[in-house]
Amino acid sequence: MDQIWKEMYEAAKAVQRGRKVSDYVEAGEVSAAIYSSSGKIYTGVCIDTCSTLGICAERNAIFQMITNGEQSFTRVLAIMPDGKNGAPCGACRELMVQLMPDTYKDVQILMDYETERIVTLGEITPEWWI
Repeated sequence: MDQIWKEMYEAAKAVQRGRKVSDYVEAGEVSAAIYSSSGKIYTGVCIDTCSTLGICAERNAIFQMITNGEQSFTRVLAIMPDGKNGAPCGACRELMVQLMPDTYKDVQILMDYETERIVTLGEITPEWWI
């Protein structure tokens, strides 16, 4: 595992603090980190609500990147509640594709930290609907 993945994993793990925010909102069950094209790591956590107003950890991290003036990234990882990694959901993939329509296929996704399994967004999202 290269140093960037290790730093991303540790950054995502540091913000993953699953908690009840109110009777209607929970946060931090899933955390994510993205590695921007400028070399910065942005993190986010999922925010689950009793309605459809929640947000996935990956999109939250992307929004943090955009808030900080950047718009492209090369790597993404998510840490699930059980500590394992997983692929971004369809909504997260859609945002990634729309954000970087010409380069999204090259984005690396860490699927399993322990076995160092990495796939590309192009492999798991080969055909875009537009």
